[in-house]
Amino acid sequence: MATFLSDYDYDLPEALIAQVPVANRGHSRLLQVHIPTEALVHGVFSDILSVLHAGDVLVLNDTKVLRARLRVHRETGGAIEVLLLADLGDHVWEAFIKPAKKVKEGDLLALPDGLGHVRIVQKNVETTGKAPKHRVRLESHLSDLALIDVCGVLPLPPYIRTDTVSEKTFESSYQTVVAVAPGAVAAPTAGLHFTQELLAALRSKGVIVCTVTLHVGYGTFQPIAVDCLDDHDMHEERYLISDAVAEVINHAIRESRRIIAVGTTVVRTLESACVGGVIQSGAGTSTLFIRPGYSFSVVTGLVTNFHLPKSSLLVMIRTFGGEALMKHVYQEAIARDYRFFSFGDAMIILRKAGK
Repeated sequence: MATFLSDYDYDLPEALIAQVPVANRGHSRLLQVHIPTEALVHGVFSDILSVLHAGDVLVLNDTKVLRARLRVHRETGGAIEVLLLADLGDHVWEAFIKPAKKVKEGDLLALPDGLGHVRIVQKNVETTGKAPKHRVRLESHLSDLALIDVCGVLPLPPYIRTDTVSEKTFESSYQTVVAVAPGAVAAPTAGLHFTQELLAALRSKGVIVCTVTLHVGYGTFQPIAVDCLDDHDMHEERYLISDAVAEVINHAIRESRRIIAVGTTVVRTLESACVGGVIQSGAGTSTLFIRPGYSFSVVTGLVTNFHLPKSSLLVMIRTFGGEALMKHVYQEAIARDYRFFSFGDAMIILRKAGK
């Protein structure tokens, strides 16, 4: 039976879209959703200490957001913005360019402080979606990552109003405390609620905390362009699971213990890497689109934020928690003034009771 994007719309007051993070990481609110009892418990994020138990496996994404937004200039002095999306190798990157009509293939765009140039290699490589993608080459005596770190700024979600708040404000708050692997252009925002102290307290309780890497692409913000979800092609994202982490998770699967994913990126990683009920370690890519009818193989609990209407993330959440219950949860969150999206509050959905 076909499922349609229009079924995943909802009315959200603009005032509930969080524009800045909470003053202290970890002080956000937490809505607990217990399945199959359908019990809802309202509280604060530190309550997760009482929700998780010894033997539970908590999996976070350790990707680090690149300062991927580069402000460069044409020879005439005109300003151009280049948003790096993916490293293609040999200093070539997939990118958005704004305004793209002002540049042509072969143009050299000057980076600040004489650190080099961005060369336009190929325009309109991919034209699906609202903005075409291009290829650029970074030309500098610095390595690509060093150059990006020096010259770039963090790319914030499009619903954050940077006309009133500078990107520099979010240099630390838009990175998780486990971020060590550079490569994302968006943060795995469910992980933003955790502090090192909270993770240490969970470990002391016997919760097994581990990390995987999935480099979040800009596709996470791209709208679904078709109404029938069966016709949607999911964007590709790269992931990596170490041998040690795969064994930890496989051991938990064998013992039927709870595996709690922190964020939709971890869900995609674990479910993509599961073959025949076993997590495969190593590098891979995921194009998995979790929608109604999908059967979860690994994840039994999910820490997540509240997501955009008509987004692939909302489709996943409703698939995981159940259509009717998740509609009710979102209505309850709106009625109680929870903060939505990247800097917003969190919920934990538990499909299985802890031992």
